[in-house]
Amino acid sequence: MNYGNLIRIAIRALANNKFRGFLTMLGIIIGVASVISMLAIGQGSKRSIREQISEMGSNMIMIRPGNGKFGGVRQSASSMQTLKLEDFEAITRDVSLIDKATPMVNSSGQIIYGANNAPTSVYGINQDYLDIRKFSVDQGEMFTEHDIKTAAKVCVVGQTVVNNLFTKGEDPLGKTIRFKSTPFRIIGVLTPKGYNSMGQDQDDMILAPYTTIQKRILAITYINGIEASAISEEASEEAIEEISAILRQKADFHVRSQEELSSMLSTTTDLMTVLLACIAGISLLVGGIGIMNIMYVSVTERTREIGLRMSIGAKGRHILWQFLIEAVIISVMGGIIGVVLGIGASAVIKHAAGWPVFVQPYSVILSFAVCTVTGIFFGWYPAQKASNLDPIEAIRYE
Repeated sequence: MNYGNLIRIAIRALANNKFRGFLTMLGIIIGVASVISMLAIGQGSKRSIREQISEMGSNMIMIRPGNGKFGGVRQSASSMQTLKLEDFEAITRDVSLIDKATPMVNSSGQIIYGANNAPTSVYGINQDYLDIRKFSVDQGEMFTEHDIKTAAKVCVVGQTVVNNLFTKGEDPLGKTIRFKSTPFRIIGVLTPKGYNSMGQDQDDMILAPYTTIQKRILAITYINGIEASAISEEASEEAIEEISAILRQKADFHVRSQEELSSMLSTTTDLMTVLLACIAGISLLVGGIGIMNIMYVSVTERTREIGLRMSIGAKGRHILWQFLIEAVIISVMGGIIGVVLGIGASAVIKHAAGWPVFVQPYSVILSFAVCTVTGIFFGWYPAQKASNLDPIEAIRYE
């Protein structure tokens, strides 16, 4: 069997019907391009989420009070008083896998400067909060340990707070703002970080000594939570076990890591990516059906040609391979065009829409392999039908 000759015959047959061949390829082209672009969007979203979580502190551990009962009524975590400063001190002292830690108390309300005001949140923390959350001070400085010990009324503000209060472009450093009637002197401005993967504005915040918020704003002795960073992302789970062992004697508490959040979001993103790829893959199925349909038409149109070839010595397997090669050529050419179109569409989406897009090599290889298999699968039956034709009946066919 001369496969080179069969390929030349198949190409010549397709060249005689260029427009019909292109229309047949169209389903494959659209299918491959759709699969590649959908997978690129999914993978880009996954990478973007991981990068944003990493910017928030990929090895961060969050400790919160549980939803306990008080007087027979189940309370929210924010109102529970189960975490104390003693717990924070025990964690920093006894957990070997913790690098940095901060107690945290927080409150929400209106922040006021002159005639301007805006809703925001104030977080009472220590200096380690910046390293844990991957923040940095752009202007001014962070408050000191002395400020914490004296419950000083100083704060560091985010860029959104600056934009909302200082609308005339004033320098915020040294200015005094009020939160729930308590004055705070601005000593620093955080470097802008923008929105995170959950749509939260990371610049709409005020940081102050936790003692100040405890005594002057909330009038409490307990803390709302503890945030810490493990010595590495890999050590997060073991650090959580150590923390849990220390706090186990106390009331309900929850310990969570950024790795858990990252895994949960990645699982959701993977599910959406598979769903999008399956929807796009329907185009490949439609394209395969189109190949089968056209191959049936081609067999019918060339019945006499098949009969003549078989009458001069061509065997059934030669006819089968001829039509099968035609189907594969249609699929492969459509796949090549689809790959180019899919990569191009991904680039356009990335630059025009600003979406996070990442084309992985496996998606290109997978799409190309699937379209090749599609050509063989859907081209086999028409080719088999052609190979089983009776030569005499085929020659007589009108």
